[in-house]
Amino acid sequence: MTRGRLAPTPTGYLHVGHARTFALAAARAASGTLIYRTEDLDAGRCRPEFAAAAIEDLRWLGLKWTEGPDVGGPHAPYVQSLRLPWFREVWSLLQVTGTIYPCDKSRKDVERSLTAPHAEDDAEPIFPPALRPPLGAGREAREPGPTNWRFRVPDGETITFIDALQGPQAFVAGRDFGDFLVWRKDGFPAYELAVVADDHAMGITEVVRGADLLLSTARQILLYRALGWTQPTWAHAPLVVDADGKRLAKRTAGLSIRELRQKGKTPEAVLTASLDQLLR
Repeated sequence: MTRGRLAPTPTGYLHVGHARTFALAAARAASGTLIYRTEDLDAGRCRPEFAAAAIEDLRWLGLKWTEGPDVGGPHAPYVQSLRLPWFREVWSLLQVTGTIYPCDKSRKDVERSLTAPHAEDDAEPIFPPALRPPLGAGREAREPGPTNWRFRVPDGETITFIDALQGPQAFVAGRDFGDFLVWRKDGFPAYELAVVADDHAMGITEVVRGADLLLSTARQILLYRALGWTQPTWAHAPLVVDADGKRLAKRTAGLSIRELRQKGKTPEAVLTASLDQLLR
């Protein structure tokens, strides 16, 4: 039976693109279980009012879930900032495998390296192998401590998966993406570790999200493999874009679910109407 999830990040009000992706996730899990999880690990940008608004706006759209921060469930808490002990446990599991290492290189260090190209459609520059520490670095650590930790990717290996909406996908480690963050020096897990840890703990069988996260899937597959966990199936929804072909952002004027509600738009319109119609 499908176990799907909605996992908004409360850094702003959800927009039309979020609404349609989350509605798709709910529809695909209609015969199974849908979980709601608040991904609020970015303490500098996440705000409680946005977390509350996301639940209210998605309820208004007609979405229903059986587990979540507002209804409870067997995998509580459903708020990532309350799950740090679990994330530290997963860090420990990875540390034992030798696939992660402490890294004191800053983003500027990486960008200054002449061998650090930028991956397509990805904000993070590819970490150059020349900046890696020797194999075995960090094996003595018992806590992540105040430093970043990265996953050492298998350079040259092609990571493949079949996406239910986008078809066959293939990304080459070391070319399309490099060693990626799994733990931040501020004491919080990075996105890739937190998502894999929670999707596994909550028994998620299918991940539905935007197509901008296809490359993240390749990284996450490596984490599943290192941890010996079974990966879910994947379904990446096409992005909703504006007239210039740019994907919507939470700061996009006039297209947040909240603004459209205030304008008197119906849930059906938010989920199906063109952007031009919504902005009228």
